[in-house]
Amino acid sequence: MDVEVLDKVIFLGAVTVLSALQNVFFAYTVQNESLLRGSANTAFDRVNVANHNCIDVYPTFLALLWTAGLFCSQAPAAFAGLLYLVVRHKYFVGYLGERSQSLPGFFFGKRLMAFLFIMATAGIINYATNYFCGINFLYYIQTATKASAALLLIP
Repeated sequence: MDVEVLDKVIFLGAVTVLSALQNVFFAYTVQNESLLRGSANTAFDRVNVANHNCIDVYPTFLALLWTAGLFCSQAPAAFAGLLYLVVRHKYFVGYLGERSQSLPGFFFGKRLMAFLFIMATAGIINYATNYFCGINFLYYIQTATKASAALLLIP
């Protein structure tokens, strides 16, 4: 592939590979809990539910990550994706204890997914207006997303 094309997706690819590794970790955790304590244990039920919850959202996360990164801006999308992986891990580990411990990770993850959704939507709308009307707002959208990505760190 062309180096210029790879420069535009390297961060997105790195976050995708890290998310795949995280899914492997979650699967091994479920497997170990099953082998060590049996399937009748409530700890197994909690880890299994947490794993399924993470798997259910995973395709949406990947679609938003790549759409936001390709149509809008790679760096803020990859940053939000990396934060999402940290939050998803916090959710998973919190689910192993009491379910109420997983709520902060759940709510923060929803906020990150909303940010990726807004980025992806703005990028697609900009592409459509550029294609049909010749109006390009990408510079302004990228400036806004880069500035607001730092606000994602506020709990």
